[in-house]
Amino acid sequence: MSKESSFDIVSKVDLSEVTNAINIAMKEIKNRYDFKGSKSDISLDKDELILISDDEFKLEQLKDVLIGKLIKRGVPTKNIQYGKIEPASGGTVRQRAKLVQGIDKENAKKINTIIKNTGLKVKSQVQDDQIRVSGKSKDDLQKVIAAIREADLPIDVQFVNYR
Repeated sequence: MSKESSFDIVSKVDLSEVTNAINIAMKEIKNRYDFKGSKSDISLDKDELILISDDEFKLEQLKDVLIGKLIKRGVPTKNIQYGKIEPASGGTVRQRAKLVQGIDKENAKKINTIIKNTGLKVKSQVQDDQIRVSGKSKDDLQKVIAAIREADLPIDVQFVNYR
């Protein structure tokens, strides 16, 4: 009897890469002419980014610099959920951005629907914040991965533990 193959679908953000991207972005901001004398800052508090700048325009520029550095470091930017811009102390504005870790129930349902719509002989089960997909044919598993990559999901997913 043939052994079943499987893989896990996860959604993770590497916080060490986020920290590296923040450090590189802050170096660039300190050297940029348009940010001279501005009170711009990016910090990471657990799994939340905190962006502070003089006004909304500079905050958007700060965000653009950060997103560029995150993309270069391979951090998925789909997993960042920005909060509303709020006033902060000293006449500055602040925006919090949550880094989404794991697959929530709503997105898990969407992924399971995509898997079922392929019509392949595979099983999928939700395990906490990840999804395990198993099947006898490795070709079917490859087709499932391709179908999920093509789908426009609101979060970025990775495929791990392929056995």
